[in-house]
Amino acid sequence: MKLNLGCGNNKHEGYVNVDMFPECNPDVVFDVETVPWPWETSSATAVLFNHSLEHMGASSKVFLAIMKELYRVCANDCVIEINVPHPRHDQFINDPTHVRPITPALLTLFSKRQNEHWKRVRAANSPLALYLGVDFELTGVTVALDPVYQKLFDEKKITREELNTAATEKNNVVAEYRITIKAVK
Repeated sequence: MKLNLGCGNNKHEGYVNVDMFPECNPDVVFDVETVPWPWETSSATAVLFNHSLEHMGASSKVFLAIMKELYRVCANDCVIEINVPHPRHDQFINDPTHVRPITPALLTLFSKRQNEHWKRVRAANSPLALYLGVDFELTGVTVALDPVYQKLFDEKKITREELNTAATEKNNVVAEYRITIKAVK
């Protein structure tokens, strides 16, 4: 089974399209912030959060419950695609329904391998994978640049190094993260 969680009006063929708003006519009307989810353990082979995860889990308790349920329903090696606005872009900042920035660094907190490393080196990172009994490995990250910066880069008016510096110092350079994680069971 493939799940498209928080689908809104962006439904995908071959997926169970899930949203809490019946107005968007999902296959399943369900609020993903509510646990437990109505799917069997280890039943999902693919999960998509396309501009939806940043709308979920304003409280840490709810967000961690979502991550636990996600892990429960995922089969081993289930691929989870997460597309979110960059937290320093106006697309994130200007939407009052965006309640949680989602970054690659945040998602590494749910990796047992990474948590074990942090434990060995006595890092201050929260070992959430160990606390929650989940294990997600970060397998890919790409960024979509804001069109202004994409044009500058394409026209060779800004180097990759200058672009990287701008992305760490300025808003509205990176528009979107496209993150892939997989469930390890």
